[in-house]
Amino acid sequence: MEFFQSFENPEFWVGLLKIIWINILLSGDNAVVIALAARGLPPEQQRKAILFGSGAAVVLRIGLTIIAAWLMALQGLQIVGGLLLLWIGAQLLANEEESDSDAKEHANLMSAVRTILIADVVMSLDNVIGVAAAAKGDQALLIIGLAISIPLVVFGSSMMIKLMERYPSIITLGAALIGWVGGETIASDVLLKEFVADNTWFHYACSAAGAAIVILWGRQMNAKAQTHEDPAA
Repeated sequence: MEFFQSFENPEFWVGLLKIIWINILLSGDNAVVIALAARGLPPEQQRKAILFGSGAAVVLRIGLTIIAAWLMALQGLQIVGGLLLLWIGAQLLANEEESDSDAKEHANLMSAVRTILIADVVMSLDNVIGVAAAAKGDQALLIIGLAISIPLVVFGSSMMIKLMERYPSIITLGAALIGWVGGETIASDVLLKEFVADNTWFHYACSAAGAAIVILWGRQMNAKAQTHEDPAA
């Protein structure tokens, strides 16, 4: 009964709109990650990766939001997470060809979903506090708001895959975005809080460096892969 009474409370709808808006603003980079991770899969596998990845990512984000304050207080956590994002971005940029066997397709699907979940956990560390603040301790409101964001991420991911197929240069831009977020995540760690406060340039320098590292690293992996495929090159 209390659950349904909350729908009559104007504050419930204000909080819900806030959570949806926050997720609209934050779903862009998640959609890019999902699109990059799923772009090499067959169409049917792409749909599964998008649905599984988006749904599981929202569930993980709910859990992260509940323990957000504790997570954000851990020194070094965002540095590790940011470095992990740089590695993920470089891996996604590298164009590794796989065979079309059923076993390989299944492995690719699981690999894509795993990549999506890891990236979403890391990218959510510095924004779950905003969602938690909008929910004001109302876990039902939190779950409903994040669940509504699933279609947004699914639609955004599907659209990004189509754009990447038409304009391949978007793949590089998407990987650079992941690197940028990785650099931001590193600079946002509580261990560097005082240093960043005194040196505001470091935040932007770290973000730009992250984007550059991902592009250079990804291209290097591409070059190595091509060398192994064609030893005469």
